[in-house]
Amino acid sequence: MHIPDGYLGPDSCGFFYAVMLPIWALASRIVKKSLKAKQVPMLAIGAAFTFVIMMFNVPIPGGSTGHAVGGVLVAILLGPWAACIAITVALVVQALLFGDGGITAIGANCFNMAFVLPFSGYYLYKAISFKAPAGSGRRVIAAGIAAYIALNLAAALTGFEFGIQPLLHKTASGQALYCPYGLNVALTAMMGEHLLIFGWIEAIVTALVVKYLQKQSPKLIKEGKVA
Repeated sequence: MHIPDGYLGPDSCGFFYAVMLPIWALASRIVKKSLKAKQVPMLAIGAAFTFVIMMFNVPIPGGSTGHAVGGVLVAILLGPWAACIAITVALVVQALLFGDGGITAIGANCFNMAFVLPFSGYYLYKAISFKAPAGSGRRVIAAGIAAYIALNLAAALTGFEFGIQPLLHKTASGQALYCPYGLNVALTAMMGEHLLIFGWIEAIVTALVVKYLQKQSPKLIKEGKVA
């Protein structure tokens, strides 16, 4: 799901940086005000968890990769704003040190995986588990469903961003300047593996961790909330 350098045009890269800059600023302020001191280590663990799980990626035809993210789990435990910070840190480290995702595409990658994914997953989880007790099985099911849908939503956005590049940036003869694959190829490539494989991995891991925490540390499930 990581977008490499050279696949998005300058206008697209600049647009996503412009979108993410105020989101990062707002997330920093909210997390600084609302995150309890005892939760700070959890934020670091969340960033490390997303970093590790995203390193297990599989190349996808078209220049990107498929993988789980773990962002919905972090959002459930710490809230979506904290998850945004944690996943952003993981993505920046991956881009700068490991070349996994382009530096010019950090804004786009963070929009898909650090903003859309945790926020959509968190609110889906809250809607499905509405008023369910912390130890309820409905919370486990809600976590799995939310993780599956949110990951595939992020994958669909990535495929869409790839697919519109030939329409936005091309030569006078019609040759694509950046990503050469249209929506039919890009969306199919991105959605195939995430719908069939990585979405289920994301769902199972998220649900199992929530179920484990319900028994071992139910307070973490109770404290997860929007700042």
